[in-house]
Amino acid sequence: MSTIAESTVVEINYILRTDAGEILDQSEPGAPLSYLHGAQNIVPGLENALSGRVVGDRLSVRVSPEEGYGEKVADATRPIPRSAFPARMPLNVGAQLVLADETGRRFPVWIASVGADTVVVDMNHPLAGAHLNFEVTVVSVRAASEEELAHGHPHGPGGHHH
Repeated sequence: MSTIAESTVVEINYILRTDAGEILDQSEPGAPLSYLHGAQNIVPGLENALSGRVVGDRLSVRVSPEEGYGEKVADATRPIPRSAFPARMPLNVGAQLVLADETGRRFPVWIASVGADTVVVDMNHPLAGAHLNFEVTVVSVRAASEEELAHGHPHGPGGHHH
């Protein structure tokens, strides 16, 4: 199988840049990003652009905020008492945490500020509201295993380790 479609495991090399050309993220040489196509493992705009592509394809993709990390939501910060965190837990501005609401639903937040008594978290992804500019090369495409489909993500050699 060499065409990217639903239920394929895809490996890509990529560079992600801001509109100004600053590199935000990139795959490491010899270590492409692996994802399960159709399982929402990557932002929708990039996944849509990769559908139907084949090994060796190179493409530039500009992903809108709506197809990336969403528009920035005003008033998406929340103060949390510092005492709600373990005393020795490092709390650094920009760090991602996973919190749970009263129903147990888990969601990511990012630390916006740390005070003596309060930690302010932001529910916006740091790239919310930004266009994402990808340079991508398709490295490999294969059919996903039943286990990968059941788990919703690709596994490395020898199965999963989670």
